[in-house]
Amino acid sequence: MDRKKLFMRKIAPKIKFMKEKAAWVRKKTLNIHKIAPETRLASSLSDVEIFVALYYGGILKFDPKNINWQERDRFVISKGHGAISLYPILADLGYFPAEELNRVCQEGSFLGGIPDIIIPGFETTNGSLGQGLGVACGMAAALKRKKSDSAVFVLLGDGELYEGSVWEAIMFASEHQLDNLTVIIDNNKICMLDYCKNIIDLTPLEKKFRTFNWKVKTIDGHDVGKIYNTLRAVKIDRSGCPKVVIADTVKGKGVPQLEGDSLCHIKSLKEVEINDLLGGQK
Repeated sequence: MDRKKLFMRKIAPKIKFMKEKAAWVRKKTLNIHKIAPETRLASSLSDVEIFVALYYGGILKFDPKNINWQERDRFVISKGHGAISLYPILADLGYFPAEELNRVCQEGSFLGGIPDIIIPGFETTNGSLGQGLGVACGMAAALKRKKSDSAVFVLLGDGELYEGSVWEAIMFASEHQLDNLTVIIDNNKICMLDYCKNIIDLTPLEKKFRTFNWKVKTIDGHDVGKIYNTLRAVKIDRSGCPKVVIADTVKGKGVPQLEGDSLCHIKSLKEVEINDLLGGQK
């Protein structure tokens, strides 16, 4: 048996575990949306497997008991409307009590609809789209100056790539050889009010990034095994270039009412619809 097959056999239990966790996270995300219908559900369902691979796959170094641990890896969620599916993971890992998931967007809760630095486990507060990559570049540059081996990951939405600040940061990362930086693009092909191709066609994304001297990988963003193997490989690649993983995803994944709908970003589900999807499970 060759080394690749041996490796895949070795990690098979981990892949199975991550698939189970992804299904669990989807259910928890639906429950959060039932409590807080103002949250963006479709955007939060397309990035579930990405979060699962990063946290349960052991890609990220982190310590829930010491959230400011200097040796931790940094993860910036620039795509702010996709953040609520990370809440169950952080609670499960011990960043905050699971009971807080029942108070999202309620008075007195620190869990809102977008990333906020007051939430244990979040590195940044989200403002306007396009800010996250610039912040992540600053983190990566500082870590390189300190000669730290910590890595920086940042999640962008494909619609977010319309922001000019993103491309300034892309040029900066290449110029400064930030090979400790990995961008993950949630390439679900739907922005806020339409398909991306009808607003500004972003294709071919791979060619655009390669033009700026980035290393590029394109994967199925719902295949947790491929996500895990790809992120594991790019994290240890320190050959002088920043890296981007284009994760082809489905916005609203797992919810037939949302999948493929050009307006799914702004749509909410009724409680009865969520209950039907959950089938009585929580």
